[in-house]
Amino acid sequence: VKGEPWARLGVDVDNGFKPLYVVSPPKKSVVANLKKLLKSADELYLATDEDREGESIAWHLSEVLNPTVPVKRMVFHEITPAAIARAVDEWRDLDRRLVDAQEARRILDRLYGYEVSPVLWRKVMPRLSAGRVQSVATRMVVERERARMRFRSATWWGIDGTFSREPGRSGNGFGAALVALGGTPVATGKDFDEQGAQSAKGEVRVLGEDEATSVAAALTGQTFTVKSVTERPFRRSPAAPFMTSTLQQEAGRKLRFSAQRAMQVAQRLYEQGYITYMRTDSTTLSDEALSAARAQARERYGDAYVPDAPRRYERKVKNAQEAHEAIRPSGETFRTPEQVGRQLSGDELRLYEMIWMRTVASQMNDATGTSAQVRLVADVPGGTAAGQEAEFSASGRVISFKGFLEVYEEGRDDDEAEAESAEERVLPALAEGDRVQGTAFEPGSHTTQPPARYTEASLVKAMEELGVGRPSTYASVIATILDRGYVWKKGTALVPSFTAFAVVGLLERYFTNLVDYGFTASMEDDLDEIAAGTGEALPWLTRFYFGSDAPGAMASDGTEVDTLGLKATVAAHLAEIDAREINSIPLGEGTDGEQIVARVGRYGPYLQRGEDRASIPDDLAPDELTIERAEEILAAPSNDRVLGIDPETGLEVQVKAGRFGPYVQMGEVVDGGEKPR
Repeated sequence: VKGEPWARLGVDVDNGFKPLYVVSPPKKSVVANLKKLLKSADELYLATDEDREGESIAWHLSEVLNPTVPVKRMVFHEITPAAIARAVDEWRDLDRRLVDAQEARRILDRLYGYEVSPVLWRKVMPRLSAGRVQSVATRMVVERERARMRFRSATWWGIDGTFSREPGRSGNGFGAALVALGGTPVATGKDFDEQGAQSAKGEVRVLGEDEATSVAAALTGQTFTVKSVTERPFRRSPAAPFMTSTLQQEAGRKLRFSAQRAMQVAQRLYEQGYITYMRTDSTTLSDEALSAARAQARERYGDAYVPDAPRRYERKVKNAQEAHEAIRPSGETFRTPEQVGRQLSGDELRLYEMIWMRTVASQMNDATGTSAQVRLVADVPGGTAAGQEAEFSASGRVISFKGFLEVYEEGRDDDEAEAESAEERVLPALAEGDRVQGTAFEPGSHTTQPPARYTEASLVKAMEELGVGRPSTYASVIATILDRGYVWKKGTALVPSFTAFAVVGLLERYFTNLVDYGFTASMEDDLDEIAAGTGEALPWLTRFYFGSDAPGAMASDGTEVDTLGLKATVAAHLAEIDAREINSIPLGEGTDGEQIVARVGRYGPYLQRGEDRASIPDDLAPDELTIERAEEILAAPSNDRVLGIDPETGLEVQVKAGRFGPYVQMGEVVDGGEKPR
């Protein structure tokens, strides 16, 4: 079989997509040892994870070991004596539906990479890869960068005031911001679109520096009247227990872990018996876990902190299919962070503590209190807005019962945290008609900000919401696009490379459905149907690879996707792909009227203006490559230094600067030529 033409692909597409499986040389001794141990066994228990990947591994073990004794499939979600004993007693047969679904997934990914990656090698640069999920994740990062490149900032001015009921007495001041002038709302960042144009539907007043400065000076020392006081009850509920995606997000926010690091630490905690299985998209807690969490909350904080009935959480994310519990401390009673602190340290202790706090908090009462908004008004006595009413607004919140906040508060992204913190101020007791003095007013300039780049945490969240990928693959997908150079990190932000722009542009134009979010999510739905026994793998793979006259899947814009099939699509488009066009990003005209273009060469990105070329610095993000910056790079003298001439080839040997430090190169980069050494 290994000599067959299809063996290199590993899938016989002409005979029912039959896969070729071989035992890798390093694992042959492991298989031999297992077979030896099996000879003295009365039964074979297969205890791999209870998901598609785990079921597939169990099936492969059964196939390669070829046991003559009874085979029993046992599953557990935590490594404790009670869980293992229960799994032995409640064994089952292998679930071939899960095996088929996983095999279909592996074949699909194999076909995708085998057919599409060579297109990238020929049209972009060698050694690139395409993948069913990695290419979609790369597109998401590229699209966010495109939005940043389209963005044009807008500037407006505002006024922050400090007010006091009793001027001169410390501790009774509070802040408020100008919200209206002359009866017209003043502009905020929400009133501008991504092009910097005013987008507010109603009339707003955009303050400039002169007017803001004049109004601030005129209002200083003036008496304001409380126009209104609005109070409403405040209530916040705890977040659900962790699943894989939320664990990765929260570990990123609170512990600064990458998704991969979070999963590696969680894997160690699971293997040592401290937490339940860490690859899950379930937020459900078992009755045993509910009792343990409620008992610890009651013991530590009292009956008032625990609701009468357990809290149960439901999932609302596309393609949720895992059978596991939420990620929680293992056992019938939870070990506290203080108790495990004698065995754990560093990353493991920090992650365990976060899991413990989140689980216990999920079974506690809401935090409650009162939110208030105060509106203050006064006429501007002089300056450019003389006689016009200035209205200021202040929001505050008083938490009267902390509830679950005694244990845990969910992390927030920076913009969410800023908005939330603005509301968590304590305001003095005020009533309509009260008078307060404006003691100080500070005009300030504000600028709209482009969409934030993805972090690992926010990318995982977005992938989950779109139904792209699985809990078990989020971390590996992000690691892959980083390792392949499609994405690099600037702090915690994910920045796409210029190569990623070229690859995504090619896939969007010629293989649209392969990077369509709706189509990718629909493939997950199809795999779910195969796993549930309501769908069949062979017709599905046939339709994907060879095409079909049957209706295709729906794209995210509601249109029907191409049913030509992957093989025919690649063959049809390969010749028409213009490599130079795909690898070019027009930046616009320079000051001399000549076009400047960023290009992806076979060995790296560079700028071109006529005959002039210059390498793009490795640490320059695409949204920072403006026309002005491009002209600076083209005009700048090279920092490269010639060390000498290679006697064998006659080529210059140079020291160059790269993202990861200086390096030595022989020869120059030439399109279509050999890569310099």
